[in-house]
Amino acid sequence: MGAEVLGISGSPVKNSNTDRLVKAIMMAVGRESEFVKLSDMNVRPCMACKKCVPDNICKIEDDFQGLAEKIKSAKVLILGAYTPYGQIDGFTKALLERFWSLRHVNNLLKGKLCATVLTCLVPDMMVSVNKALAAELTTYEQMELMGQLMVQGNLPCLTCGKGDDCRMSGVGMMYGPDARVSDYGYSRVEDQTEGWEEAILIGHRIAKRLDSDAPINE
Repeated sequence: MGAEVLGISGSPVKNSNTDRLVKAIMMAVGRESEFVKLSDMNVRPCMACKKCVPDNICKIEDDFQGLAEKIKSAKVLILGAYTPYGQIDGFTKALLERFWSLRHVNNLLKGKLCATVLTCLVPDMMVSVNKALAAELTTYEQMELMGQLMVQGNLPCLTCGKGDDCRMSGVGMMYGPDARVSDYGYSRVEDQTEGWEEAILIGHRIAKRLDSDAPINE
């Protein structure tokens, strides 16, 4: 039997803002939990071979097989992602594609509780990605969405070491030609009070739902 709450982050950055927010929600739920970082695994995109149709088991030989068992046994899925180039990151996108193997005929994710964390630099882009993510989890997978959290992320150019000299630096593109890296500090989710508090509220909401009499995963 796996953990009751499974947190999954698509961010490849070690101990990233996305990671910490996913963990904050998990901790607020207060149940047995496990955290998974997709960049430490090999989960390829769906190959559209349809070999999973008879038994809901994906036949691609990678780390999704073991992860799928954890996902199926969990009552709660907390999914964290970020949005490079205005789209959901590749690690998370590959995982969402592989959910297809769990869906048809039996819909093994139906009724499972879920929440999402999304970090981004451009709010307008984050809203559209967030809506698409909600549709994936609720309309296609028919999961019960308990909350979506959107917070400010960080520009990679602030920490790459070439942010002031690179002709393609995002610092200049976003903040103007005279902007310097030193003008903009690293944005920690712990300092984004509203977002951090919302993560705790989502966790408590999930805990209350788990304690209710209504059936879950049915």
